[in-house]
Formats: sequence, structure tokens, C-alpha cells
Amino acid sequence: MQTKVNQVANEEKVVKKNKIESYDISRSDETMHLAIDLAKFIKENRLYQNIQGKEYVNVEGWQYAGSRLGILPIVEELTSMTDSTEIKYLAKVNLLNLRTEQVVGAGFAICSNKEQGRKYYQEYAIASMAQTRAIGKAYRNILAWIIRAAGYEPTPAEEMDYQGNVQDAKVEQARPAAPAKTMKAVPVEAEAAAPAPAAAAPAQAEDPAVKYATAKQKEEIIRLLNNPVITRQEKTKMLLNINKLDEERAKQSIQKLKKVIEDREHEQSAAA
Repeated sequence: MQTKVNQVANEEKVVKKNKIESYDISRSDETMHLAIDLAKFIKENRLYQNIQGKEYVNVEGWQYAGSRLGILPIVEELTSMTDSTEIKYLAKVNLLNLRTEQVVGAGFAICSNKEQGRKYYQEYAIASMAQTRAIGKAYRNILAWIIRAAGYEPTPAEEMDYQGNVQDAKVEQARPAAPAKTMKAVPVEAEAAAPAPAAAAPAQAEDPAVKYATAKQKEEIIRLLNNPVITRQEKTKMLLNINKLDEERAKQSIQKLKKVIEDREHEQSAAA
């Protein structure tokens, strides 16, 4: 009998040891422990982007912090502001505290295909990004100090995305014009494949972090994904991961897409 009691006690200890901690946002001592845990989780899973030398946490990192506090996002509104010249969506997200069942925060965000790097985005992608930004914004309004304590910038990476794209656009404008004979090719492809100018090299050398895909590379990927021979499933899968691609992987994706399109168009021509 005593042996069985000891066995149960040992099992309870194992359960307690392996139990995932949860934190209370009202207790500063607990949230500081969360900041330490958060810093480790974000780093191990690379849930951040380096933008102009500073590290910004992706919305997945903010969601992890919220889930450890029992705070989950709920999309309350998704409003289309689309007209004949622009695809545009407004999203509102509420944060629900599962312990108290009360709304403890909210965030609004807009996404438009007129933003730099989103020219070829389809409507569902614009609507999805508006919701993603709103989730990050809602968490930022109540958890920014915890993310700062974890060692990261207190702004979601998705909010900074447009600023990074604007920076890329300035670099593109500084490039010399291509020779007239090359204009017969698709301009986006030519620029995406062109090497960066020597003047940009020092700036890249100063930042040892991963260089994520440029706005021009994203535009090229989206343009290729809109080809009729690419399936909806293939398009959706790549769009969901496009912001996680670094420059080299983006380059490889572009080459692969071109090859797939060429092969499938050849097959269709042969079948006709």
C-alpha cells in the first residue's frame, strides 16, 4: 500500500515538473519571468525580423506571449474599403482574457494593395494581412513593455513591413536604368535578378543578421504566383510564408516558379 502511495506521489511530482507555467499580467514578478521565457522562445524559433539594425517580433511571438497570459485574439470586424482603384481592408481585433472572460484590449489595422510591395496581392491576402496587423497591434497596446523587457522592439514586425518596403523602393530608384534592349523582358524579373550596386555593400556588411527578401523579390514572386498554371493551393502556401523568406530562398523560389510555369505551359501547348 505504501509503495502505491509513493508511486502516486512521484507521478504527481512529474506532472508538476512538466506542467507548462501560466502567468498573471497583473503580477509584475510573474511577467518578468515571462519576458525571460519569451526571449528564449522568440530566439529559438526565429520569430523576429531585423529591420534597419533593430529586431522586431513577428505576430506569432506576440501571440505566444498572449497565450501564456491566457489572452487570446478575436477578430470582431473585417470591413472592406475596396473601390475601383484599390483593394483595402480594415480589421478590428479584441483581446479576451480567458480567466475573466473580459475584453482587455483591442487593435485596428488597415492593409492596401497600394502599399509598396503589395501591388499584385489578391483580395484575400490583403484581408488576411489586415487581420494579422490588427492582432499584433492589439497585443502591442497591452504587452509592449513585456516585449521590450525580452530585448526586442515594442512594435510588431508586420507594422514595420511597409517601412522596410519603402526603404527597398528607395534603393531600387537609385539603381541605373537598364539598357533599352533589355526592356523587352519583364522589368520586374530583370531588376530582381540584377546584382545590388556596390554602394549598398557597406550597409549590408554592417548587419550580420539574416537579410529577408526585398520588396522587389516579393513582387516578383506574387507576379509569378498569379500565372494561371499555378494552383490556388500552391499560391496560398507560398503567400503564407513569403515574409519568412530570406534573399537567397526568395531567389531560389523565383527560379523554381519560372521553371514550373515554363514546364506547365509547354505541357499545355503540347496537349493542344
